[in-house]
Amino acid sequence: MGGDHGPASVVPAALLALDRHPTLSLIVCGDTSALEPHLQTASTLARERIQIKHAPEQVAMDEKPSAALRGKRDSSMRYAIDLVKDGSAAACVSAGNTGALMAIARFVLKTLPGIDRPAICAAMPGLRHGTRVLDLGANVDSSSEELFRFAVMGSVLSSAIDARENPTVALLNIGEEEIKGNDRVKQTAVLLEQSSLNYRGFAEGNDIFSGVFDVIVCDGFVGNVALKASEGVASMLLQFAKEEFQRNLWTKFSALLATPALKRLQRRVDPRRYNGASFLGLRGTVVKSHGGADALAFGRAIDEAVLQVRQEVPERISAKLEQILVHQQVV
Repeated sequence: MGGDHGPASVVPAALLALDRHPTLSLIVCGDTSALEPHLQTASTLARERIQIKHAPEQVAMDEKPSAALRGKRDSSMRYAIDLVKDGSAAACVSAGNTGALMAIARFVLKTLPGIDRPAICAAMPGLRHGTRVLDLGANVDSSSEELFRFAVMGSVLSSAIDARENPTVALLNIGEEEIKGNDRVKQTAVLLEQSSLNYRGFAEGNDIFSGVFDVIVCDGFVGNVALKASEGVASMLLQFAKEEFQRNLWTKFSALLATPALKRLQRRVDPRRYNGASFLGLRGTVVKSHGGADALAFGRAIDEAVLQVRQEVPERISAKLEQILVHQQVV
């Protein structure tokens, strides 16, 4: 029920996801009267694999997380998280209020052993391949120990979902030199150097899109700014290209000749293809879709959740973290 488009994008995305994943079943939580009209075109087979759980309340996009947690126990968001808690669902995907989703998920599902704060992780497009970046906004101020745990979680996610055997990990900093950065970043670097992770040192902002690293770690304040800035730059460049090709008859003709290349470019930088941020560190799988997601983008978030469930990401994070912490204690 959340996001900019609500059921208008969520339900079509759900139907497309059912076509892509033959063994998938979905529970759509929300107002039945708002959801049913969007299911009219669904096939009989699809209707057998999609279930509506009526929720009389919904969390507003501008609602305070604390208010949503205490006062919206019958919201679609709370119902979805509860379904993961009781085992009726393997994962939750939502385009709703990010703060409320994190607060409810953390309260209901709890965090994994050794994790104090969950982190938001998403893939960013790169020249070589996508890079997993975390935290993207869950924690605006993180300690060196928390950043270290973010690195562990990001490494496990990259290994599980991106099939990277030994993911390379870097810390986002204002320079590559050891003398650069604040004390917190330097302390985190020491922890990573002493760990079994494939730590490669500091990364600068431009490295996010170079594809040199598999995982880049930062606090939520920096990560969220980087994410929103990259989305803004992608939109600006596409708009600039459109304006230039519409400048006169000659440029319009040139646009026709360049259409195949332009479509490929748009696809490569399209943020919808990278939609679906993971809430890592919880005892369950929760994927956050961009609030402005259309059916294509929300479907990508569902795909991300399916992959994480199949690869048992929470269990793998827990096992990896226990292994590293035991090793540190022995050393």
